Formats: sequence, C-alpha cells, structure tokens
Amino acid sequence: MSTSANLVLDADFASTEQWVAGHSWAYPGGGPRNPGDNKLDHLVEDPAYSRSGTFRATRRSDGYWNAGLLTTEGSAQGFLVRTGDVLEARVRLPVETGAWPAIWTWLDGGQEIDVFEYHPDNPDLLELSNRVRNRYHYFRDPAVRPGAWIDLRVEFGARSVVWWVNGVRAFDDRRGVGRSWRAHLIVNLSVCAGRYHPAPDQEVSEMSYEVTELRVYRR
Repeated sequence: MSTSANLVLDADFASTEQWVAGHSWAYPGGGPRNPGDNKLDHLVEDPAYSRSGTFRATRRSDGYWNAGLLTTEGSAQGFLVRTGDVLEARVRLPVETGAWPAIWTWLDGGQEIDVFEYHPDNPDLLELSNRVRNRYHYFRDPAVRPGAWIDLRVEFGARSVVWWVNGVRAFDDRRGVGRSWRAHLIVNLSVCAGRYHPAPDQEVSEMSYEVTELRVYRR
C-alpha cells in the first residue's frame, strides 16, 4: 500500500473493543439464525469460534451449526469503512462442502459490499459483489481452490469498486458506492442449507477458514 495512505484498521480479532462476536443486525433480530438466507448458522459468542482469526462452525444436534462471526457493528470503537478506503486481507479458504466464508460490509439494512464469498463446490470461483449498486462478478482462477491461501484487495471507490486477487486486477464494477457510503465490517463463516449450494456431508461435523491479516487504509 502507498506510504501516503494511513492505516486506520489493523484487525485484532481478539479485541473486544474492536470486534463484537456472535451478533449482527444483518441477521434477523441480530441473530443467532438466518434461515431465510438459506443458512444453517447459529451464531455464538464463544471466542474459540472466531477470536483467533480461525472462523469455525460445528454441527449441533438440532440441525443447525454453531458458527463464528465478528463485526465492528456495536463495538466500542465502532469502525466504519468509508468511500475511498482500501481493504487488504489474507485468507485460507475452507475445504468442506457447505462452508460459506465471507468478508463483507453492512449498515442499517444494506450498504453491502462482499469482499469475497466462497463455496468449495465451485472450487476455483470467488464471488465478488457490490450489492449497493447491483454489480457482481464470478472470478475464476486455478490459484483459487479449497485450502488455498488468497490475498485480497478492494478499493471502495465512489465511482467504481475494484477487486484484486493475488495481485491481479479481478473486477472493476464501474458503479462504485457513491460519495457518502460507509459501513461496518463483518467476517464470518456461514453454513449452506442446500438450496443454492450443497449442505455439508452428513459425516462432516466441523469446518473452518482462516483470516490472518485484515487491514484498512485511508488517504
């Protein structure tokens, strides 16, 4: 990142000042479940599911999965990504069918930009989406595969949101977020219920993915 940009967030997932665990108003009633979005998640505050940067989900006896989610929404610091910010992240993709990892933004019922979503049943594909202006792209690359480490970079431009994957310019949406956009960050591991992507195999009882770096820069 250019030395002219200021580091405004260096994610410390263990920090209770920076991140709230197991609760987000992106889920009905703040959670813990969101079956309407075809998810089997049951959000939990247990730090073992998110605070180390390894986001986990484990099968419950009622058919749902305990799952890790962290958000800056409602935290003491209340961090908001803004127009012009640049986010950089390093993630290790999950291998289990049914895993649904994502880094995304949310505020007041919308303002959603998906830094990435991934489903191992589409092993070489990342979903990159601007839901503010209804633009999305399916990015395919051999380097994208279950268990792979991926470097992501997203510029939240007023006129265009631009994604890079492993240093390659992957998508320029030519829509942007507008001048006054802002939103909280969410990092989580969801579990697919089977409508759009396969649910987990019956013999699978645990899944995970890792986020080892997440930084936001501002000029």
